[in-house]
Amino acid sequence: MSTLPDDAACIRLLTEAGCKRRVIVHCCTVCTVADAMASGTGCDMALVHAGALLHDIGRSEDHSIMHAVIGAGIARSLGLPDEVVEIIRRHTGAGLDEEDVREFGLPPGDYIPRTLEQKIVAHADNMVSDNRLVPHGRSVEKLLSKGSERGAARIEDLHSELSEICGYDLDQLVGELGTYPRMKGPLREYEVG
Repeated sequence: MSTLPDDAACIRLLTEAGCKRRVIVHCCTVCTVADAMASGTGCDMALVHAGALLHDIGRSEDHSIMHAVIGAGIARSLGLPDEVVEIIRRHTGAGLDEEDVREFGLPPGDYIPRTLEQKIVAHADNMVSDNRLVPHGRSVEKLLSKGSERGAARIEDLHSELSEICGYDLDQLVGELGTYPRMKGPLREYEVG
């Protein structure tokens, strides 16, 4: 699959991989938020959309931090474009540094989102708790409560960077989109609230 899958294909891939409905609802919510973030940034909107829909495909097999590595492997085996594979691999938090990689026992590699598309999907995921859109501070507080000051700082930095690119504080999306964002097209089936 050398081209980006559309909504129906992404949902089919998630389902066939074995993702539960709850994971699919989360992915659709992250996609809706990522689309709103990406609007007007000049990034590849189709890549953000597909990457956001598929970012948690690894949760079909694992719900630990390894889900990103597993998901990247699944995406690669499905023949998805490398750009989608890298969004999936780098989406956890605001990325994982070398110390995190060692601590979590992940395969060596770069897990920091580098492209605008990777950053948008990672941060949209930071702002979606299950299927609810929340301010980014919720993810920051969660990491701080686990003693991950570096991870919390990376989320703060990513929030600031993307807010500057977008021209407004991205926490405003909570008010604009609502706690349970309205979804478009085939994603509407996964709308909650």
